[in-house]
Amino acid sequence: MREQVGYPYEPIKRRATAPPEVEVEEDDRIYDTRLPTSVRRYTIPQGEQVIERGNQRIIIHQGKPKRHIPWLTFVGIGMIVAILLVFAFNALSQWWSNHQLDATYGFPRTYQTDAVVYQGDSADHPSHYIFLNLNGTVQIIELPHGDSAHARIYKGPTLVMDNADLVPVTGEFKMINGKEEMIVHIGDQEIIYVSDGTQFKPQQ
Repeated sequence: MREQVGYPYEPIKRRATAPPEVEVEEDDRIYDTRLPTSVRRYTIPQGEQVIERGNQRIIIHQGKPKRHIPWLTFVGIGMIVAILLVFAFNALSQWWSNHQLDATYGFPRTYQTDAVVYQGDSADHPSHYIFLNLNGTVQIIELPHGDSAHARIYKGPTLVMDNADLVPVTGEFKMINGKEEMIVHIGDQEIIYVSDGTQFKPQQ
């Protein structure tokens, strides 16, 4: 038999191969890249954020910023309101005064009364008088014994003033020194007429 020449057995050596390198993408967010700082941030109970840096303190307010209004602005507004109130009060007072006069004397301003001044007058048949402010001129209409057939008109003064036609004219009768007098009131003024027994005449 032929001897087989054998070769010594040598195991096959395989070179170890490193696992393939996997390229990892780094995320900068996982690293703290901030520089050292002494800034402090916190929230106060009012809900506002506070930032402190050294001696500085910053408060971040929520909402719209508040504006500081100078106190002189309030003084000016107060003065304007006061002036408007004065004008409104004067206008209201004037309106109320005219309303009261309209309700009492009408327009034109008219006042009526009776008086026993002549012979033949009586409580049942007195003389009737109408005091009238007609466009700023005083007119006194007399009906002796209440009889319009013998009516007389005494023309008084013409008033020279603002709103002269709004001034009320009234009258009253008094016995003074044995004579009957008709006293005509025009605002704060008075005109006296004296009776001669048949009619009244302005006092001299």
